[in-house]
Amino acid sequence: MTKNVIIIGGGIVGCMTAMELINRGHQVTIVERNQIASQTSGESSWAGGGIIFPLLPWQYSAPVNTLTRHAANFYRELSQKLLNETGIDANFAQSGFLLLPEFDRKAALDWCEKYGVEAQAVKATDYNVQSLSGEDALWLPEVCQIRPPYAMQAMRKWLEQHKVKMLEHTQLLPLQETQQLNEWQTTTGEILSADQFVVTSGAWSFDLLKETSAKLNIKPMRGQILLYKPETNLKQMVYREGFYMIPRLDGYLLAGSTLEDVGFDNGVTEAVRDELRIKAEAIMPELKNQPIIKHWSGLRPGTPENLPTISAHPSIKNLYLNTGHFRYGLTMAPASSKLIAALMSGEPPQIDPTPYACAS
Repeated sequence: MTKNVIIIGGGIVGCMTAMELINRGHQVTIVERNQIASQTSGESSWAGGGIIFPLLPWQYSAPVNTLTRHAANFYRELSQKLLNETGIDANFAQSGFLLLPEFDRKAALDWCEKYGVEAQAVKATDYNVQSLSGEDALWLPEVCQIRPPYAMQAMRKWLEQHKVKMLEHTQLLPLQETQQLNEWQTTTGEILSADQFVVTSGAWSFDLLKETSAKLNIKPMRGQILLYKPETNLKQMVYREGFYMIPRLDGYLLAGSTLEDVGFDNGVTEAVRDELRIKAEAIMPELKNQPIIKHWSGLRPGTPENLPTISAHPSIKNLYLNTGHFRYGLTMAPASSKLIAALMSGEPPQIDPTPYACAS
């Protein structure tokens, strides 16, 4: 049965949820406070690095790993589909992931063996990088990346081709207690009606739902990133103690990112710029003579243990949540969107939804 669905939030999770619902025959409207696929929104979907892999996944729970496991294969297929149908290349690449010390080597190797992820013990200098904390690195050749702005632009075009309505620069009032949700009012007084609503608003989700979901533990966490275009670039992604470097196919290089609890301030700071620059130069000394081309930030939806909420609202009929993915919105979006679309469509879900239920 075709349903009229409103998705609140047009980031990667919202757009992918829309794709899943469209594929099930529903009519979809996306409500976005800024502009979908915008480079100036300050949201994590555009600002993120695009690594399709959870950093140090052996530190996360089984429910987190369940959502991230098959993301790379999904994006490999999706990027080709989007290129064929929209003409936009999302820059998917299997560039590999070099993990520099210090890290828990036994936990890393045990996790890779458990999940069938290829891992090789290597020396950092063999990969043209410097490691200040030891040479014994770990090489994960199967780890992939995608270019988030390009992926977002491609998804936006695909959604437009499939008649998804986009209400941009539109904000909703915080939701008040109700037993059943059929209408939601915008800040300008417009009434939006639908059969179902799903909140995919990332860091802004709690403000929308604080009157009805007091236990929804989501807050904005800022991440700042630098952009270089070195004369000789890395050939692989590099990670060292909370800091990553990501080479793009066109020669650019990202260096980031921070985790800052500063509310909804999506500005950038000179102190962090210097901190990131020093870390980048320590790994790749040739960057000392290279200009920083750009410095930006995004706001992630921070949650305890990086565990998102993907479920029906516990007390309001017709309201669903797919939010709180923290650092891994890109990596979790495929599985979480399939899960929420199944729940909304009355289908048996492919994974156990219990760990992601909204607290009542």
